[in-house]
Amino acid sequence: MRLGVLDVGSNTVHLLVVDAHRGAHPIPMTSEKTILRLAEQLDPKGQLTKSGADQLVRAVAAAKASAKRSGCEDLMAFATSAVREAGNSSEVLDRVRTETGVDLKVLSGEDEARYTFLAVRRWYGWSAGKLLCLDIGGGSLELAVGRDENPDMAFSVPLGAGRLTRTRFKKDPPRRSEVRETSDWLAEQLAPVARKLKRAGEPDRVVATSKTFRTLARLTGAAPSSAGPRARRVLTDAGLRQLIAFISRMSAGDLAELEGVSTSRAHQLVAGALVAEATMRALSLTQLEICPWALREGVILRRLDHTDGTDQSDTGRTGQTGARWS
Repeated sequence: MRLGVLDVGSNTVHLLVVDAHRGAHPIPMTSEKTILRLAEQLDPKGQLTKSGADQLVRAVAAAKASAKRSGCEDLMAFATSAVREAGNSSEVLDRVRTETGVDLKVLSGEDEARYTFLAVRRWYGWSAGKLLCLDIGGGSLELAVGRDENPDMAFSVPLGAGRLTRTRFKKDPPRRSEVRETSDWLAEQLAPVARKLKRAGEPDRVVATSKTFRTLARLTGAAPSSAGPRARRVLTDAGLRQLIAFISRMSAGDLAELEGVSTSRAHQLVAGALVAEATMRALSLTQLEICPWALREGVILRRLDHTDGTDQSDTGRTGQTGARWS
């Protein structure tokens, strides 16, 4: 079965096409990204601007066409914090549905944490024991812990790298006082969640996912993407502190020149590093492992769990998490 998953995030609209069936490892076939930075296209009232909505409709339509060309039997489309928090999200979703035929499912923050946790659990397996999973997005930070495929606890807090860049920093690079004050503020914000997670007991394995953590690990010496997804990659608290001292003095333009840093995310790298460091400190963590699977893979895996294991090639039917075309 060829599946497409369309992730409308705070920074990008990302289409991932995989070949997969129930009980098998999803094989990535193609990956396409469109940079929209929707979170930066909210007006003072917190509504997505007409320009932002126009760009979203075009990006979703293009992704649907690309998925069809790739032979996808199903397109699972979802949106996260940027659309979720827009004051006019219902109107925007209606417009996307009407003009593209794609029914975007808005995930709650807790849903994000749970789908990501599922992906991490499937990647590491039962031998990993109790997992603690962390994920920094553009708008929020997700945390989940548990021994099963469904976490015992799942949290989402509005501490995304893009959000903090917009709300906490006025200069590029940020002033030292902004970095220091943001670090102290993050400690206060994370304390309640950290207390709850610590009551769940010591995890057997601590895992981080997604682009921010992967970039931070790469900049502290982890294997490059060319080494493949199964190369072991870690991020240590000591390495992260040293990295922050270095990158917090660099402009976004200079950061974009570093190996492993994408131009579209360079401007929010310092904020992401501060969130990572504050989270590790709040949870008394000295090391994280980087998992190549995250939210999109979790959505795919859950979709496959709901099939009967046979090839479902009928088209024109709307699924639970997205839309099919006729």
